[in-house]
Amino acid sequence: MSANESPATPQQTATYESAFMKACRREPVPHTPVWFMRQAGRSLPEYRKVRDGIPMLESCTRPELVTEITLQPVRRHNVDAAIYYSDIVVPLKAIGVDLDIKPGVGPVVERPIRTREDLAQLRDLIPEDVSYVTEAIGLLTRELGSTPLIGFAGAPFTLASYLVEGGPSRTYENAKAMMYGDPELWADLLDRLADITAAFLKVQIEAGASAVQLFDSWAGALAPADYRHSVLPASAKVFRAVEGYGVPRIHFGVGTGELLGLMGEAGADVVGVDWRVPLDEAARRVGPGKALQGNLDPTVLFAGREAVETKTREVLDAAAGLEGHVFNLGHGVMPSTDPDALTRLVEYVHTQTAR
Repeated sequence: MSANESPATPQQTATYESAFMKACRREPVPHTPVWFMRQAGRSLPEYRKVRDGIPMLESCTRPELVTEITLQPVRRHNVDAAIYYSDIVVPLKAIGVDLDIKPGVGPVVERPIRTREDLAQLRDLIPEDVSYVTEAIGLLTRELGSTPLIGFAGAPFTLASYLVEGGPSRTYENAKAMMYGDPELWADLLDRLADITAAFLKVQIEAGASAVQLFDSWAGALAPADYRHSVLPASAKVFRAVEGYGVPRIHFGVGTGELLGLMGEAGADVVGVDWRVPLDEAARRVGPGKALQGNLDPTVLFAGREAVETKTREVLDAAAGLEGHVFNLGHGVMPSTDPDALTRLVEYVHTQTAR
């Protein structure tokens, strides 16, 4: 600690020494920590009640509502970390990109980025653009006590895929056409998005987030060589930008089994793994010096308690030799998941791994 830094408060010390933070740092833990992607909402009736009639993006700008939704799964499931309630397109909306989240569709961009002139939509993000995030995290850190809060943002490639396609895509033909056909424009787009993403993460960390996760939801659509050449530099820029804060940095994508080593190279401290690759094999692909996060298939939660425990045991056994392991699903909680199944899963992992 430098002479200009204030001494840590008891709450900050307790958060730093929590099971989640220790696992991210690859230190011994009292039990394997658990949190779930998309745990804030979706499957919880209390979430649907407070969100009733409020559009998604509007809900992300109401600090008291964000606080309540973020806290709901912590109260109900006894998870070891909270994930800030937001959406990956929030910083884009905040800088003036004309987009909306349409129910049943996802983010839809009014004027997709297809030319160099279209880059003008992407100005720098400043803290004042997302003052509601600073306010909400201030409220949350007071309520959470020693439970860490994970901030998050969308990775440059995933944001670019929405901006270029104009919405969700299964094939990413427009994004890939730009990546292959106009690599200079593609590189400039991702570089600008890296700056916006880094600024958004900095706001969350400076407001009190204990860790951050970069979601590269659609990176699995890329071949390793394309990822290395056309995507990794921008993700690495984001991780470098927040390295000095000393908070754990998590990197997650879906269908990224062939990219796990490269995702580790981008600079994260923890690499998230979806359900397609066992954690012991994932550790071999990522290499030493990284903790892993994952990776129960979310659909297992529909199979009944005995099946859930059997498949969870398989995940824990595969993780037994890891330096650090944060238990999670291999992707987000599905909306129709029984909340009680999640509560039982947390208890099972804690009980089975208590030291």
